[in-house]
Amino acid sequence: MMEKRPNMIWFIVDQMRGQAMGVQGDPNVFTPNLDNMAIAGTHFPHAVSGYPLCCPFRGSMLTGKYAHNHSVKFHEDRLDPSFNTVVDVLGQNDYETIYLGKWHLAGIKERDGRSVMRTVPPEDRGRFDTWLGYDNNNSQWDCWVHGHENAQEVAHTRLPGFETDCLTDMALERISARKNSARPFFMVISVQPPHVPTLAPPQHRRYQAQQLTLRPNVPKTEEPKARFQLSGYYAQIDNIDAHVGRLVDHLRSEGMLNETHIIFFSDHGDQMGSQGRFGKCVPYEESARIPFLIGGGQPMGYEGWRCGSAPCLINHVDIAPTTLGLCAIDVPDWMEGFDYSHRRTGVGALERIQQEPDSAYLQLIGDRESSYAWRCVVTRDGWKYACVRKGEWLLFNLNNDPYEQNNLAFHTAFRRKRRELHDLLRNWAEKTGDCFEYPLC
Repeated sequence: MMEKRPNMIWFIVDQMRGQAMGVQGDPNVFTPNLDNMAIAGTHFPHAVSGYPLCCPFRGSMLTGKYAHNHSVKFHEDRLDPSFNTVVDVLGQNDYETIYLGKWHLAGIKERDGRSVMRTVPPEDRGRFDTWLGYDNNNSQWDCWVHGHENAQEVAHTRLPGFETDCLTDMALERISARKNSARPFFMVISVQPPHVPTLAPPQHRRYQAQQLTLRPNVPKTEEPKARFQLSGYYAQIDNIDAHVGRLVDHLRSEGMLNETHIIFFSDHGDQMGSQGRFGKCVPYEESARIPFLIGGGQPMGYEGWRCGSAPCLINHVDIAPTTLGLCAIDVPDWMEGFDYSHRRTGVGALERIQQEPDSAYLQLIGDRESSYAWRCVVTRDGWKYACVRKGEWLLFNLNNDPYEQNNLAFHTAFRRKRRELHDLLRNWAEKTGDCFEYPLC
């Protein structure tokens, strides 16, 4: 008889930049549970968002495809149900699949009415066995969920408290109900925080705006807004961290921790004043770097195949393949990402590390009239290069300039490096079938 496969939980947050954890050196925020997961599990400090915008990222995390190869190319696009996803593969391997929270893949337009109050049709719920969520919502104390469970439709129901608190409660209840199940489960806990507005339960608002240490790339003119926004942003992350701790403690108390993998990540970051910007959609570090941790139970160890000395540029297309690898399921050919599960399990690590990509491909597709569309490549040895349509944009040596304050794209002394990275970027585009009007170089 085949041994039961491990359970899998994705804990997805929205707009949390990768720098905003204690383990990443942020001097402000308190994240003891995420820090413990980074130490006892596997931490990917160089993880990137290959499309730093909610909907396209989420399409890629499920399909394992770049946005130009699936149907979610822009904000509020619909994930066409004809595309295969990681849910289909897990279902074929006898996993029960459960989705809780923010979806943002139904193609619902906010201009047509508040998305959280619109019903996501059953055919647009990603073929999850249980789906209790909403398409989009930016009001953490006025969050509604609907969907289906136990083959029954569930009407819109207002959560009784703060969104992250309530969705975690729902997750823990359903985990307990599956304690003695012969089937493994795949659960997604998808919360909107730390997205703006930066509301948080008062007990987590311990971050005094005027006492925060800002990143050096926040201009003086943006400091007041950045301080105020960050005080709430960090409070939301403080709250998220507490619920990650609740999840781990609950699995441990139920005797399920050693048979469960937890992947914690965000869809993209937030500039929060860096480079004079707020929000996402740019390839700067604060927008493009995301937290990415794999925790849970066994193995717990600190061997050299983890992600400290040899950076892993895990990307959005790699989430589905890595999930399947952790579940000991073969990755289908239609997924375009790389399976990094060896960084957690150690299985075949020495060989697999040699096969890891030495760069990652990022994009903002944009429409054909937009000059803001861009493509970007980040290398394992610390270089970043980005083009806008028909023009150069950014070139940074992140080893010497981690806050991206010295753009080398137009510096004649770096012409050779720019050409090298330009060629690498175009190779990524050709390999993945991405059409883009690159500048002459």
